[in-house]
Amino acid sequence: MKVAFIGNALPRRCGIATFTTDLELAVRRLDDVAQTAIIAMCDPGGQYAFPPHVRWTIAEEDAGGYLAAADFINGQDFDVVCLQHEFGIFGGEAGSLVLDLIAALRVPLVTTLHTVLDRPTDAQRTVIEAILAASARVVVMAQKGRRILIDCYGATPDKILVIPHGIPDVPLVLPESAKEALGFADRRVILTFGLISPNKGIETMIEAMPAVLAQAPDAVYVVMGATHPVLLREEGETYRDSLIARVQELGLDGHVLFLNRFVDRPELLEHIAMCDVYVTPYLVESQMTSGTLAYSHGLGRPVVSTPYWHAVELLTDGSGMLVPFDDPDGLGAAVTDLLVDDQARLAMGRKAYAASRAMTWANSARRYGDAFHAVSRPANALPLMALGHFAAMCDDTGLFQHAVHGIPDRDHGYCIDDNARALLLCCRMAADGPAPLAATMAPRFAAFIQHAWNPDTERFRNFMGFDRRWLEPAGSEDSHGRALWALGICAARTDDPLLAQWAAALFARALAPVEAFTSPRAWAFVLLGLADFCPAHPGDSEARRIRMVLGERLETLLDYCESPDWQWFEDRLSYDNARLCEALIVTGEGTGECRFTAAGLRALRWLTTMQTASAPTGSGGHFRPVGSQGFMLRPRQQPLPFDQQPVEACATIAACLAALNVDPAPAWRKEAHRAFAWFTGANDLGMPLADPSTGSCRDGLHPDRANENRGAESLLAYLLALADMHRIERMAPAIAEIRLHDAPSFQNQPSA
Repeated sequence: MKVAFIGNALPRRCGIATFTTDLELAVRRLDDVAQTAIIAMCDPGGQYAFPPHVRWTIAEEDAGGYLAAADFINGQDFDVVCLQHEFGIFGGEAGSLVLDLIAALRVPLVTTLHTVLDRPTDAQRTVIEAILAASARVVVMAQKGRRILIDCYGATPDKILVIPHGIPDVPLVLPESAKEALGFADRRVILTFGLISPNKGIETMIEAMPAVLAQAPDAVYVVMGATHPVLLREEGETYRDSLIARVQELGLDGHVLFLNRFVDRPELLEHIAMCDVYVTPYLVESQMTSGTLAYSHGLGRPVVSTPYWHAVELLTDGSGMLVPFDDPDGLGAAVTDLLVDDQARLAMGRKAYAASRAMTWANSARRYGDAFHAVSRPANALPLMALGHFAAMCDDTGLFQHAVHGIPDRDHGYCIDDNARALLLCCRMAADGPAPLAATMAPRFAAFIQHAWNPDTERFRNFMGFDRRWLEPAGSEDSHGRALWALGICAARTDDPLLAQWAAALFARALAPVEAFTSPRAWAFVLLGLADFCPAHPGDSEARRIRMVLGERLETLLDYCESPDWQWFEDRLSYDNARLCEALIVTGEGTGECRFTAAGLRALRWLTTMQTASAPTGSGGHFRPVGSQGFMLRPRQQPLPFDQQPVEACATIAACLAALNVDPAPAWRKEAHRAFAWFTGANDLGMPLADPSTGSCRDGLHPDRANENRGAESLLAYLLALADMHRIERMAPAIAEIRLHDAPSFQNQPSA
């Protein structure tokens, strides 16, 4: 998923800039997010050295800049846009210029409203109502905001999400060490931080300090933060100077300290860590969100606050104290009670820390990610390609063969079967779009295949120990065929010309012994490699000849074995069955031999009936692959159901994809979805095999449980199946437009 954020961004000094930057970073770290970018607002006269993830800027009052930003977003193929809205950061009356941007977007919009007004001006109402209409989801940070949007603006309730302000995930610590480092040892510290402006109520805490000092004479009130840039631009430091003057009038020198600077996150967290009590004495009830409150609460600091909306929701559980607005006596009493009662103060801090764990940036990002997915993809959309387990199963030699649960099992080393499939996956991903991990890993799997080639036997070795010693001079015919399959794909689909040249050269050398092979599956794997190799190398007459030889062999096998009730290539069903059908279908398509195609489709139709569990309703059952405990021998009418292997679902999906390319009938897409649903829980045990968040897959389905090991074969079966399903879904709109009577039909083609 690719996500664009619109808002302020650091190093601009404001709360929206900090929030947008933190949210973008947290979303960027999600496993299923491939790219993020910030489109940053610039205030008049602002000159900022933005970091690389700020991809575009908009001058606040430049009407044309908003439309240019929309063109940029639309042209970059983002999946969703997340707008950070606050009055005062966009140009026009009540920030109306941003409406031109969102009206021009061709991408779903998710908006975070940092301020929700219950008594807006007409211009403000117009802007918010337009944003509500344009947004697929709207995020607020308090339930009060949600109620106002529904009651005052008529917002659709299902559209409004409450996601709390994110917080850093740091340990709960006592303040002594931070005090020592910052020069506040032996002092009891009260803290307020954030951009300074009159609505923050700092004078209330200053007025309360004499009462605090009467019982806690070592107390100090630290006011940390620069003056708000807008206030500084309009009035200079008039407000700060008035606060300093009041401190002097009350004789509080040494007990009120102003740190006049905008601090970065490490310095901010250190100062929060050193405070005993945090205060937010704001003067306005309609403060919907306070990042300073969220951060201090999240770091386990006891908070004393006036009852503005955000504070009421956050602190009424006892993790903080609420005092009336503009009440120095009440504020002073509450702060003093906490400063002099160590047990109560520490207990409140622990409660605040525990209550805020759901608000860490990682958790907030996941909730934003869910919202992005809900609007950017249909509810029944396929999972995204997660490669965490794939990466974990690899070392600098290649892909480990087995796993103990999710941990790579070094005892069993590596095999060419899995590393060939891994190279195949990398080439598939690269063909479908940018795939950084695939580009990095493909040479590693290629090196394994190259090292596996034994020129003395003209065969590929298969099994290698963890000590990098080969365990045999030559592997099976099937493993040789899989290596050729991967090489053929690599020679045609990789965007790395040197890798393609290597693959083509080794493919040509390793093709020579294939004609002597007797394994039908080895023939099928080679044919799948030839399906890509031959079009990319049309001058290779030997490859074309072997392609026809192997295609004839598979078709002959089917003709010899099939009968009205047994339309298969052998007298049994065993493993990777649908690859035989797929190989004939793609060979027929590539050579123009319709008899191959018809034979492959005929066998695939029969196989899908054997792999479908009967349903009492008659609506069609779930996918039930042939079990590996004895497989299915002719003339038994039903295959043994267990153990079920992921490779069967993967092969069936690939065969249905091949079938769709020559026979665009809805049934093939339906069969592919039935097979893929086996991974997600539509199986005999109703148990998911795949974990979409990591890309891992259990090794099989037993009669009473799933095999909890997650080795390479099952991992690659799931990822290859997922890649093919995404291709099938991309084909769906075109297939839907084809009339069945206009599509090629192989239904009644006779056998040769």
